[in-house]
Amino acid sequence: MSITYRLTLAGDIPLELVAELAAPGATETPTPAGNRLLSADLDEECGYVVSVTSGSHGYYGAEDDGGVQWEWEPETYVDIGFHMRKDTLTDKGRPHMLRTVGRVLASRPEDAALVLNDNWLMLTRVNGALRRHNEADWYDEAYDSFLPR
Repeated sequence: MSITYRLTLAGDIPLELVAELAAPGATETPTPAGNRLLSADLDEECGYVVSVTSGSHGYYGAEDDGGVQWEWEPETYVDIGFHMRKDTLTDKGRPHMLRTVGRVLASRPEDAALVLNDNWLMLTRVNGALRRHNEADWYDEAYDSFLPR
């Protein structure tokens, strides 16, 4: 079984700029729909495979704190997908992923959202304010050093 976290940044951002932050050395992979996809297999090093894609007229929905449905519709966006095995999630995947998320958020000013398995909202940044969601299920105080304030 695999776990997928997706960090979405609102805006028309060149994929290469985001890939430099999230997956140095990412290569472009052709897709059937002709969309651009940059990806890197960082499983050995970080515990995940990362993909970077972009799109327009996005729609995202996830469960917020207390089961409230959160929705967001960015006009343009970049998605960074972190795909990891369940057996590497706690020790390797999540800590490395959160370091990468922190690096991206510290380097980019856009509104953003981090979602787990397309169902659970983990983080949002709106107008520069970062907020953790559903943190009882995943957050460890050690992650404070990874994420911008």
